[in-house]
Amino acid sequence: MTNNDQTRERACDDTTCTENCATCPSAHKQSASKGLPPKAKIDVKHVILVLSGKGGVGKSTVSVNLAFALASHGKNVGLLDLDFHGPNIPKMLGIEKQHPVLLPTGIEPVRVSENLAVMSIAFLLPDTRTPVVWRGPMKMGAIRQFLADVRWGLLDYLVVDLPPGTGDEALTIAQIAPNVKGAVIVTTPQEVAVMDAIKAAKFIEQLDIPVLGVIENMSGMICPHCHEEINPFSKGGGKKAAEDLGVPYLGGIPLDPEMMEAGDEGSPFILQHKHSPAGMAVDAVMENLIHLVES
Repeated sequence: MTNNDQTRERACDDTTCTENCATCPSAHKQSASKGLPPKAKIDVKHVILVLSGKGGVGKSTVSVNLAFALASHGKNVGLLDLDFHGPNIPKMLGIEKQHPVLLPTGIEPVRVSENLAVMSIAFLLPDTRTPVVWRGPMKMGAIRQFLADVRWGLLDYLVVDLPPGTGDEALTIAQIAPNVKGAVIVTTPQEVAVMDAIKAAKFIEQLDIPVLGVIENMSGMICPHCHEEINPFSKGGGKKAAEDLGVPYLGGIPLDPEMMEAGDEGSPFILQHKHSPAGMAVDAVMENLIHLVES
């Protein structure tokens, strides 16, 4: 046993640890004899995990616009922000000052529209500067609450925005969420990002969850001066990664400065710029995803 494993074993002696902590070696021993943790109760047809191998590739931007595009096409959608250490979803939707309502029957999520509901740890923090300093078992408990205790209603899709990498949050949601249809991997075109995206895809495959496809974000850009396409971050890395992995390429979303501004202003880009190249690309990605999930 390595020093890290010994440290985790000792940590699991703490009374805050759940019996089936998804991240420690003792839990894996237990799972062999007792099975995985029970699924959380939530009425959802399709759970879509959105991952990236590294930060800074626009994963949360893709999650927000994908969820909003699904909702705008008449789907009942939940958007679950599981990036506990950097929860940006409420800010990007302009709802960071709102709060979930605690009812006797559960927690009422914050609703962006009639058919788009959002839950994030950011709603529960004193202010945006407050850090979340949690070990794995705390995260696991919060994830179960966000699934089972939130009054999501009947959902067609639950889009789960996960933090970069392959840590506790992704392991836990993969184990306890019902009807996990698969994962979408977001990358930018450059080789370093693609390398980490492939790691994320391999991680998902180890959990026996299908990779639904790869999205290349910041895939080229229309120059505002000459109106020709330029490639500040190269192009085609996401498509090549999908080919290497043997999974669908869901499409590329071009870099658009107005997408960044929309996130800062708290208004989904696709709402304001549906007919722009980036807006149409988001819509095409969403349609490709629906076709894969529902066919």
